[in-house]
Amino acid sequence: MSDASSPKPTRTPGEVKVWLTAAGLTVGLLMISGLLLLIAFNGLSVFWPDRVSLFSLKEGDKQVQIAGSLVKTQQRRKADGSFTTELQIFTGNKDAYNLAFRYLDVSSIQEETQPKGLYVAERMEYGDALFTPVSLQLGDGRKIAGNDPAFMAEFDRLIEAGNDRRAEILQIEKKEIGDISARIKQLEIRARTQDVKAELATEQAHYQTLATAAQKLRTAQTADKLTYRLATGEERTQNVGDILHYYLPNDISFIGQFGVFLHSIWEFLMAEPREANTEGGIFPAIFGTFVMTVLMAVMVTPFGIIAAIYLREYARQGIMVQIVRICVNNLAGVPSIVFGVFGLGFFVYGVGGFIDGGVQHPIPPVWWFAAALGALGCVSGGVYLSTHNRTAIPTQQKRQKFLHKVEGTLWILSVFLVVLTIARCPWFHGFFSDSLPTPTFGTGGILWASLTLALMTLPVVIVATEEALVAVPRGVREAALACGASKWQTIQRIVLPSALPGVMTGVILAMARGAGEVAPLMITGVVKLAPSLPLDLSWPFIHAERKFMHLGFHIYDLGFQSPDSEGAKPMVFATTLLLILLVVALNLAAIQIRTRLRKRYMASAF
Repeated sequence: MSDASSPKPTRTPGEVKVWLTAAGLTVGLLMISGLLLLIAFNGLSVFWPDRVSLFSLKEGDKQVQIAGSLVKTQQRRKADGSFTTELQIFTGNKDAYNLAFRYLDVSSIQEETQPKGLYVAERMEYGDALFTPVSLQLGDGRKIAGNDPAFMAEFDRLIEAGNDRRAEILQIEKKEIGDISARIKQLEIRARTQDVKAELATEQAHYQTLATAAQKLRTAQTADKLTYRLATGEERTQNVGDILHYYLPNDISFIGQFGVFLHSIWEFLMAEPREANTEGGIFPAIFGTFVMTVLMAVMVTPFGIIAAIYLREYARQGIMVQIVRICVNNLAGVPSIVFGVFGLGFFVYGVGGFIDGGVQHPIPPVWWFAAALGALGCVSGGVYLSTHNRTAIPTQQKRQKFLHKVEGTLWILSVFLVVLTIARCPWFHGFFSDSLPTPTFGTGGILWASLTLALMTLPVVIVATEEALVAVPRGVREAALACGASKWQTIQRIVLPSALPGVMTGVILAMARGAGEVAPLMITGVVKLAPSLPLDLSWPFIHAERKFMHLGFHIYDLGFQSPDSEGAKPMVFATTLLLILLVVALNLAAIQIRTRLRKRYMASAF
């Protein structure tokens, strides 16, 4: 028989759309993977120690030498329209060259070598230095030449001693003197109403003793001098106490390079920033981001769950609930800067100013007592109606509807009267009125920033929780009610545990969005450089009023506000990579909790 008479295979309906969907997913995954690989490569390459080359250049009739490590190769258009290849090299020594980077035309390079004996040293100021050592001038008068066999051992000893002194100075100035300064500030406030001259004199004497000790250590940091020679032949002098560490890029092996790589990563994670955030580490930004994200999650989770339970389980499903849901969904699309302005006006100036200075326009005591009694009566009436008259009797439906409206009215009045009694209390003069006009909570801080982001991510948690509550099987609810459980017992012990995996999904989404937000934080508490952490070992340990650093704002500051854009570019990639890893770590922790909940409550649809 002929093959022409056999039926042709038919394509499954919708197969093309399935392939298109798969292709779109593949493209999206490739784009995300490419972006992550780009960030990871550029972020990690910052810490790898490159070889340093010595370039011999011809500039006019002069022969010039310059040392540096290759950063990138690019094409540049000349004035006549032709193209030439140029190299961007990192030269360091900003104190000598004014810039840490330089562009070299390939045609001007006569020779490129990688000589042994070149040093790369990280300094407290002016970034890295690339040099050849000439001599060490010790504080006791001894002088050691750079080619002396004892030079490197002595150099290592001096750098280690300088790092120890620097840590001791930091302990004295930041911890001990910082604590004394805080106590002196409190005594100065108390001095307005009490006689604290003796205590103040004692603290000031202790302060002066510690300041003298710190000054002696700083003087010791400048006792030993290093004389070194640049590639250009210029000799310069550097305090050894200002050098953090060094390595010989052209002399060390791959193992040595890997050791420098790990050391650089450790310093980046644990040290504090320097040189307008372009040098040093970013530990305060990591810590601030973590604390702010955890505070936001702790604040948004209970309020989101309570709101979702009320809307889904208790509220009468009518036009008002529909309007509330529309508002919640619309809030998820409001620009984040709008939440930041609201947080500044309500939390910082409103609530913070109230905590600092108390009531600005109190009501008369008689009216306050009337409002307080009214609030107590409304709360009592609302509680009574909430626990009684809940039985659906067909002959009393009108009565039930009337009592339901009365109950709602009482709760609304109780909220209004409670807010009135607190906000207009004639006897509350603030917790920090003695510190005014310097605000304590009436300025940006990590508490207000966390509350602002919690408010911004609240719709995500509400919507996710509602969907999780709806997905709980109806049979589970009816079985609990048939066993004699009340509605609240059913929600508390059956519905909510089964919905917790879905609730965690909402929390994960909220944390992922809140951790990367920057705009609201810029006006509610984040700063370029925070002198103290919001959590430390000083009483009361948790300092919710303090400003903080954030990785997202750190990236913005480096990328757009840094005076040295070329020097900041590597830090931008490294900080971006770290922010992504931090968000992933927080999300993985939440996902692990969700997985355990899912295994525990197998009846859940999640």
